[in-house]
Amino acid sequence: MDALTLVPPMAAILIAVFARNVYAALIAALFLSESLIDGFNPILGALGAIDRTVAVFESGYNTQILLFCLLIGALIAFMRDSGGVAAMAKALISSGLAGTRRRAELAVAGTGSAIFIETNVSLLSAGVLGRPLYDAHGLSRERLAYIIDSTSAPISVILILNAWGAYALGLVEVYDFDSPNNIVFGSVPWNFYALITIAIVYFTVFTGKVFGPMAKADARVEGGIEEAGPSPTKARYMWLPLLIMVSSALLFMFITGAGSMAAEAGVASTTEWLRTQFSAGHFGELGRCMTKGDGAKSILWAITLAISVSGLMLLAERAMKGSELQDRAFKGIGEMVPLVTVLLLSIALGASLRALGTGDYVSSIAAGSLPGFTVPAILFAAAGATSFMTGTSWGTYGILVPIAMPLAQALGIPPSLALAAVLGGGVFGDHCSPISDTTLIASVASGTEHLSHVRTQLPYALFAALIAGGLYIIAGLLTVS
Repeated sequence: MDALTLVPPMAAILIAVFARNVYAALIAALFLSESLIDGFNPILGALGAIDRTVAVFESGYNTQILLFCLLIGALIAFMRDSGGVAAMAKALISSGLAGTRRRAELAVAGTGSAIFIETNVSLLSAGVLGRPLYDAHGLSRERLAYIIDSTSAPISVILILNAWGAYALGLVEVYDFDSPNNIVFGSVPWNFYALITIAIVYFTVFTGKVFGPMAKADARVEGGIEEAGPSPTKARYMWLPLLIMVSSALLFMFITGAGSMAAEAGVASTTEWLRTQFSAGHFGELGRCMTKGDGAKSILWAITLAISVSGLMLLAERAMKGSELQDRAFKGIGEMVPLVTVLLLSIALGASLRALGTGDYVSSIAAGSLPGFTVPAILFAAAGATSFMTGTSWGTYGILVPIAMPLAQALGIPPSLALAAVLGGGVFGDHCSPISDTTLIASVASGTEHLSHVRTQLPYALFAALIAGGLYIIAGLLTVS
């Protein structure tokens, strides 16, 4: 049945592309996957699809991400309907900081690059900031989605002092390497896809040149567009909640990370553990707190705090009444329901495909008897295919890193090169996949139609992957004896 495990993800892709209905695509793929798991029984498959969707909420991480995506609608509604977004855009343009197309795009790309600790915070902050700037300069929302999507994950997988780096380290340190840390940090210069993608983003920012479906999307809005909405009021109605969200997310990452490290050390009190580390001057341990933090919990706490501060500020300054705030909050949450539904179904499908063994089958193809120098390129392609079909780069890493490390040891491949191929391939697959959670969140943050974002970003991802694949062949020739 191994080859049949490819049927559900391929069905999802075909339905999404040709019917342009991502809901139907995900539901059909989930039904097919569960039916295969239950021995080709369509009745049990339908029931299994329901149970698999309900099971999404058994994970605290998944529930927190879904709630975050709903609540982000309330924060966006507060900032937009209060006139804060329009005021912020006006202030940036009039001050000259975003007065030109290049400066506006640089502000967005720079924001996405600077917030490398948590990809969802990066996507949201850069997306909300970029919406009015891109509208004012006649740039498409698809272009905005591409810029934020192609900076957040690639930056996070390169500047790995974050949860991405901690996860990779956890996967590598179970093998018999002298220094797992050196392997993870050594993967950075070998991560060709991420480096090339970031280079293309900044090339686009500085030159303004786009191609393929992206050029057509830009042509539709050439000359500038204006969303119907309130007149500019006060810029702080936007920047203050955003600042609170970003800064508190980082603070909560540190706090939850310290809690994890205190528990590992057998210390009951996080405060006591922190006091001990400060007193002993163990600042390296304190720095590791960020990599041990709970990203999903932190951004949920942060968005809740940001909404609370935004609402209280608007009430205190009489920008909105209490009943109006409530109505705007629920309206904003309602605007997120369609995309959160897609995210829910995507998570359920990813879990179903893992149970079916789709990722294991794709990985086994790559692990066949191949010339040693081709293994880095094959690992990159396998990671891309697995991430594309399952919609999760982290799930891909969990499948392929345990294959890549023994292969590296057996064939004499530098382990950092093998790890980089898997990490980069996972991000590549995410960028191409209509069922990827990060791609979905990029669509939410930029306010663009999801499949349109996938379609316009695809040529850029394929171009970067083609170059990266060639470089992995060369790297294999140079490093594998």
